[in-house]
Amino acid sequence: MRGTLFRLLDVGAPSYFILLLTGFILATIIGCLWARRIGEDPDVIVDFSLAMLLSGVVGARVLHVLADGYFWDYVHLCTDPSKVDWRVTAAECASPRYAGVWDAAKNVCHPKEADCLAWAAFWAGGLAYYGGIAAALPAGYWLLKRDGFPFWKAADLVGMVMALGLSFGRMGCLLAGCCFGVHTESAVGLVFPPFSPASEWQWRHGMLATKAAPSLAVLPTQIFESAASLGIFAFCLLWLHPRKRYDGQVFFGMIALYSVARFVLEFFRSDDRGGVGPLSTSQWIGVALVVAARLAHRARSAGRLQIVTTA
Repeated sequence: MRGTLFRLLDVGAPSYFILLLTGFILATIIGCLWARRIGEDPDVIVDFSLAMLLSGVVGARVLHVLADGYFWDYVHLCTDPSKVDWRVTAAECASPRYAGVWDAAKNVCHPKEADCLAWAAFWAGGLAYYGGIAAALPAGYWLLKRDGFPFWKAADLVGMVMALGLSFGRMGCLLAGCCFGVHTESAVGLVFPPFSPASEWQWRHGMLATKAAPSLAVLPTQIFESAASLGIFAFCLLWLHPRKRYDGQVFFGMIALYSVARFVLEFFRSDDRGGVGPLSTSQWIGVALVVAARLAHRARSAGRLQIVTTA
């Protein structure tokens, strides 16, 4: 596990964010080549991609804060740090990494100082993909409308390259140690190092005597989702796009395929990610997206769903 890929001027580069940016740059290059091929201005794709990246990160972070089960931790970290429990040892609590206050009565560590901006520290991890979509699409639409770029053609581009970017992002999750799977005795199980998110989660749930030990083997759900995303990208690019019956079909197909894949993979994840009833937050959103994609497909194929951005 490598939370930091490299250091420059003693500043660490988070593996998750570096791989996310790598996927974004590659997707933007593909988009520019595609725009030139169909006779559109590739500069619009660069502006479009930047707008979707910035707004997407904001939306992904906001959904993580609101729906992944950490909302009150962020609130208390700002208003009353004594209500935030870090389940670390007394020695760890006093270390520079935490620099906290040890609560002997509860046997937990509390933050020493309030931090009202911790919720915004997206570079430290904690991004919910569906929140990124919800925020990026309106920003992308505004850019397309401003520049007169055909909306549904751009939507098909997004449908192709978004899955490619996701494949890179999930490999970043693997290096950061987040989004890990359930315990497994199978040959595909991965063991994460001491103090990783997996070992800390297993320690909190009584599966390990100490989080200073390597985790029990878990399913590599990050690799599974990365492979699924790469497969969706290949399917959309090589099969669906050449055979599409209308502009926008590739986008709807990608949303439906990813939502189904994510719905299934959520059953094999073990990290904290919030939920309502028997399903996680992402599964409920996925169900809604599949229904919405199906309805939009029917309306678009019948010519009833028109979004005009050109003058």
